Amino acid sequence: MEAGEIGGALLFLLAAAAAVAAAVSVGAVDFSRPLTVGGFQEAVTWLIGVLDGTSSAAADVYGAWVAVRAGVIAPVLQVAVWACMVMSVMLVVEAVYNSVVSLGVKAIGWKPEWRFKWKALDGDDEEKGSAHYPLVLIQIPMYNELEVYKLSIAAACELQWPKDRIIVQVLDDSTDPFIKNLVELECENWANKGVNIKYTTRTSRKGFKAGALKKGMECDYARQSEYIAIFDADFQPEPDFLLRTVPFLVNNPEVALVQARWSFMNDTTSLLTRVQKMFFDYHFKVEQEAGSATFAFFSFNGTAGVWRTVAIKEAGGWKDRTTVEDMDLAVRATLKGWKFVYVGEVRVKSELPSTYKAYCRQQFRWSSGGAHLFRKMAKDVLVAKDVSLLKKSYMLYSFFLVRRVIAPTAACILYNIILPVSVTIPELYLPGWGVAYIPMVLTIVTAIRHPKNLHIMPFWILFESVMTVRRMRAALTGLLELEGFNQWVVTKKVGNDLEDSEVPLLQKTQKRLRDRVNFPEIGFSVFLFLCASYNLAFHGTTSYYANLYLQGLAFLLLGLNFTGTCSCCQ
Repeated sequence: MEAGEIGGALLFLLAAAAAVAAAVSVGAVDFSRPLTVGGFQEAVTWLIGVLDGTSSAAADVYGAWVAVRAGVIAPVLQVAVWACMVMSVMLVVEAVYNSVVSLGVKAIGWKPEWRFKWKALDGDDEEKGSAHYPLVLIQIPMYNELEVYKLSIAAACELQWPKDRIIVQVLDDSTDPFIKNLVELECENWANKGVNIKYTTRTSRKGFKAGALKKGMECDYARQSEYIAIFDADFQPEPDFLLRTVPFLVNNPEVALVQARWSFMNDTTSLLTRVQKMFFDYHFKVEQEAGSATFAFFSFNGTAGVWRTVAIKEAGGWKDRTTVEDMDLAVRATLKGWKFVYVGEVRVKSELPSTYKAYCRQQFRWSSGGAHLFRKMAKDVLVAKDVSLLKKSYMLYSFFLVRRVIAPTAACILYNIILPVSVTIPELYLPGWGVAYIPMVLTIVTAIRHPKNLHIMPFWILFESVMTVRRMRAALTGLLELEGFNQWVVTKKVGNDLEDSEVPLLQKTQKRLRDRVNFPEIGFSVFLFLCASYNLAFHGTTSYYANLYLQGLAFLLLGLNFTGTCSCCQ
């Protein structure tokens, strides 16, 4: 058990204790309020009276609604409210803990080199020559990547590394013969320039990306490689990428993975890409950094990382049982005792999804796959022998339960379902700390690491409110293995046309109505507008209508595929 793990556990307990103390101070711990059975008994008595004809309230429709509302609906929803409150506290503790670690790392100037050895490879040693460098395989999985194939292949071929110690492997799963021919010609052009590049195809797409990577590792030259760097088709590493990452693996035999940070070429194209950048920045700046600094564990992002070949083989290789093959491999490697290093200073350029539907497909795959992997791996994590109890707790509680299941579920149910419905049920008690203070804390811990994007925060909050519906559905689909849980759709790229293209306010690439609008979002907007209007007319002791109108507007705009490309949004 390392000092980082112990320190991480202590910080987490401190965050949990602070949350409990805050709840007590504001009177939040009061579960005695609405969970009484008297109303339920009154509703049952009333129903019996209606059935036997002795109740005069049979003709009073409003009285019927009040009786059922107070006796049946309110108690059931109240249980859901308290469940959401518990989950919200768990989410806040997790977010505060990660943010404290991230801020602490930044404050003291902590770097991975403090924990792991790093020494530049001596390229000036004439006696050793290129043999001083390990053999590195660069894998680039592709699938009909017409817009970006040249960019990714060129970036990989221009990496600074001895030519005889690097192999570029293009794993082309394209189904379009025209595109396959272009990719093969591009590989031939680089081969004529002296680059050791291999063009590899398969007869089927079994296993999608995981299947392609697995097939690529079966080649003889791949088995001889000590390290494997993986880049998706839209990723373009800087020439010194290997020189800055591989030394961590060379000098630390217990390290299996070095993960770099993503940067984006189109993060200012639209309001949609701006809020996406905030989401990814929080993931890399906070979640990945906190996991690396404390438990030397985090999720492999599937690209922009370098793996130790032995670690991949020892973990069981690539598997296609989920849509998050990268996370799957990371968890299995950790259970074998391997450690990971996140290097935030090394950035790799990539591309954000340029349309709302593309982003939704990407998030569905990640959310569904993460929850499905939790179902698959929970038992394996519990019985693992090469992992400390603290790391097991971190993996099961923080990494899986809170982030993959509780985060989307609690936010969606509480703020998009219960809160709107509560305006019609005055008997339902919603604690102020749950609907006001918790969102405030989450917003603050997010904004702390994004001081330059404070003006985007209101849009980010509304956007994330919409996305919680998509993510909750995806998480439940993966957790329960519902239809579509193993669905894989490749994200459409823009590539070279990025700077010259304009994303329209309303996507009109398809003529069918269902391709031009998103009916789930529009349906939710109607629901929220109705609840807001009811609350405005009969607000009583609650006044949520302003917030509900804004949420409804956000759902409506994204339902119409508004991506915020007008000048006032940029």
